[in-house]
Amino acid sequence: MTEEQQQKNKEVKVPHTYVIIFFVVLLAAALTYLVPAGKFDTKEVTYQKGGTEETETVLIPDSFQIVKDNDGEALKEGTTLFEPGGGAGLLNYVFEGLVSGSKWGSAVGVIAFILIVGGAFGIIIRTRAIEEGILKVIDRTKGKESLIIPVLFFLFSLGGAVFGMGEEAIAFAMILVPIVVALGYDAITGVMITYVATQIGFATSWMNPFGVAIAQGVAGVPVFSGSMFRIVMWLFFTIVGIIFTWQYASKIRKNPERSLSYQSDEYFREDFESRDLNVNFTLGHSLVLLTVLAGIVWIIWGVVVHAYYIPEIASQFFTMGIVAGLIGVLFKLNKMGVNDIADAFAQGAKDLLPAALVVGMAQGIVIILGGDNPAEPSILNTILHSAGELFSGVAPSISAWFMYIFQTVFNFFVVSGSGQAALTMPLMAPLADLAGVTRQVAVLAFQLGDGFANIIVPTSAALMGTLGAARLDWGTWFKFVVKFFVVLFICGSLFVIVASLINFA
Repeated sequence: MTEEQQQKNKEVKVPHTYVIIFFVVLLAAALTYLVPAGKFDTKEVTYQKGGTEETETVLIPDSFQIVKDNDGEALKEGTTLFEPGGGAGLLNYVFEGLVSGSKWGSAVGVIAFILIVGGAFGIIIRTRAIEEGILKVIDRTKGKESLIIPVLFFLFSLGGAVFGMGEEAIAFAMILVPIVVALGYDAITGVMITYVATQIGFATSWMNPFGVAIAQGVAGVPVFSGSMFRIVMWLFFTIVGIIFTWQYASKIRKNPERSLSYQSDEYFREDFESRDLNVNFTLGHSLVLLTVLAGIVWIIWGVVVHAYYIPEIASQFFTMGIVAGLIGVLFKLNKMGVNDIADAFAQGAKDLLPAALVVGMAQGIVIILGGDNPAEPSILNTILHSAGELFSGVAPSISAWFMYIFQTVFNFFVVSGSGQAALTMPLMAPLADLAGVTRQVAVLAFQLGDGFANIIVPTSAALMGTLGAARLDWGTWFKFVVKFFVVLFICGSLFVIVASLINFA
């Protein structure tokens, strides 16, 4: 047996993402027998954002109560094995997770978004405009390919900071992962310069309408205040991300077999090797890529000016795919016919179906815990309340750091930035007052904990969708990104502690 074979035998095989989620569901079900259910009273809070009045339903921190059963004992509901009538039994978690929520968010809205975007890009890929464009880029950037990494990382981080990019990274990953693999890097690099970059921007944003704006409004802090501190923080973390990604990508380019995604990247390499790699970039290909560019500009405009979200963005991508398909038929790109548009859409959606299923399964975890509605009895509410009590009686800077840790952990259960803000900030804001921490620091702890955790938690629909587009298993991704997450967490801790010490307000 060779040394290489012995090394492979020693490697621990990471369980499939579905298996990981199943065991987390089992743990959640066990907790329902041990942790009593609790609930909060709620109220409507209004705040100004961009000159308009916004309303958010928030919990009342001191209203928490353990729910009692008919005998006056703390209610520990438990989880049945199977629940008829649309209930949430252990074996119901997949279906209930898949159909939960609304078209505005997880899970059903994000699942539809993933499938539609996948189908749209299936059409675009069928035209071969992406491949021909990649070959053109490679031909034109010989000797300068490494510049793609810092430029794109910066732009995606800016997008996360300005208008809260997240789910949009799924579509961009479908475009850029093949490009970076063709340039000699790997799919991990593609995820870093797209999704991870957006989450660094999201976490350090000074104006993200879906995160910091809601958190500040709920906490009673002037919306978009503290911008200079956050802009400096954004620049710092963006530079850290660029350096980390650039160094990693350089090592992979020198020796691609060092990549954890080397085997899964074979899909992208074979896709290119099996085709005619002579550059044949025509007018039709240019029109398809211009359609993609115009679609992206349209999406950005819609998000920034009209607050477009999942329903509108999905429809915009669908429109982009249809137009690209018609151009492909008109110019006979890759010998396309009308039926090829439908076939390509189906294939594109099929490619992202595993990622879409993960979104529903992960949402099933929250459902087993009782859901994320603060007004309904759940052990998730009890966990939230208990964590809040940990902050009393310690130094302000340590309290602020505990808030950061709590928000990081809580993000596993409630990935939505706006949802997490609505659930936690009503509790964190008064706790901050009691602990001698400014509410601005409490907001900072929220946004850093929420944003950075998004790059690692398997309950993030945007992360799982992006990994699906890059053909990366979550276990493989975790092996790589955990080191970078530790770097971000340590730096984030320093920013939270310094902000507390200077009474950032």
